[in-house]
Amino acid sequence: MRLKLMAALAATVMGVAPALADLTIPALNYRTGPYAPSGIPYADGFSDYMTMLNERDGGIGGEQINVLECETGYNTEKGVECYEQTKGQGALVYIPQSTGITYQLIPKATADEIPIWSVAYGRTSAVNGKVFEWIFNLPGTYWDAASIMTKYAMEQEGGSLDGKKIALVYHNSAYGKEPIRTLEKLSEKHGFELVLLAVDHPGQEQKSQWLQIRRERPDYVFMWGWGVMNQVAIQEASNIRFPMDKFIGVWWSGSEADVVPVGEGADGYKSVTWHGAGTDYPAMQEIKSTVIDAGLAAGDGTKFGEVGYNRGVYTAAVLAEAIRQAQEASGTSDIDATQLRDAMETLEISDARFEELGLPGFTGGFQLSCAQHSAPRTAFIQQWNAADQTWTPVSDFMEPDLEVIDPLIMEDSMAYAEENGITPRECD
Repeated sequence: MRLKLMAALAATVMGVAPALADLTIPALNYRTGPYAPSGIPYADGFSDYMTMLNERDGGIGGEQINVLECETGYNTEKGVECYEQTKGQGALVYIPQSTGITYQLIPKATADEIPIWSVAYGRTSAVNGKVFEWIFNLPGTYWDAASIMTKYAMEQEGGSLDGKKIALVYHNSAYGKEPIRTLEKLSEKHGFELVLLAVDHPGQEQKSQWLQIRRERPDYVFMWGWGVMNQVAIQEASNIRFPMDKFIGVWWSGSEADVVPVGEGADGYKSVTWHGAGTDYPAMQEIKSTVIDAGLAAGDGTKFGEVGYNRGVYTAAVLAEAIRQAQEASGTSDIDATQLRDAMETLEISDARFEELGLPGFTGGFQLSCAQHSAPRTAFIQQWNAADQTWTPVSDFMEPDLEVIDPLIMEDSMAYAEENGITPRECD
């Protein structure tokens, strides 16, 4: 590492552009603005895991990990600026942390041949790797989440939603609108009425939406919120005494930042998720001893073990494993974006491997392929206990209704291919 830095410095002094080295991963974070309560824990968890690998293992395969933070404020234009500013610095992959940014970067990154990993967000039809060669959206999509939330509600109602009413409170953006089409199809299939209630950015004013909910008296409320919108919605639900066990948020509406500010009123609130909460994992204790206790944390350490923090850890752990597999497949430690993309297309992480990584039972194993850029597409429901400040699983991992979702994915992805002159590739 020291030799690489000395060589780069010498090249700079001589007026020659230094050779790129190490594993460079731009982090399009948002630690400021109305979405900071959701953005900060994730950014801390991702960076702290990578710092742990640098400190404990010397990086990955002998290469140090260079996390380039770029503040977007959850603003699409700033996110695109971050991409343009960092893509020439040896970027291996982009994790946009925003559906709006993801939509804008899909054509850019595809042309630049840099993989995009929208972690359970972004364009759902990117599941189709035959069309979206450089885009991944594991471990699941918003359409998967909408289906799983519906399936859970159906189970709670004894197996039928016929004649029931579900209200969707959603962020009035590309992100918030993603589940609508799927929920409309599911409402047709299962006979429930769908009520759509948009909440404008940033989501601090929701009085009219919750007055309508009080009038409409839906059996369930689903939420696609983010940042301050979540805690405001949960507070408003508490104010009108909507039963919290009938209020279910998507995975970006289910962290401590969303419920703690509401206090006892948030007790019983639920959300869908795909990974564990808390610090009772060997990898989390490694982060604490190697990074947080050593004064190397990306933040102040107070978010450690929160759902958002653990989601950053999940992302970093899976990405690190993809890098390892790319190094093994290519026979070089200093991989490029193409080699990482190739490894992501064959990425397999078993339950046993997650245990080896110090994350036993944290999430489910999966395998990707050329044709399938998202897996395992399963999730479970967790519930908030305000008394002991913990999230508790209240369901097993559930599969989405692929009979409804996969035809929508095919329809949308093929329409995108036609609009953009893309010939879908063949996959073995």
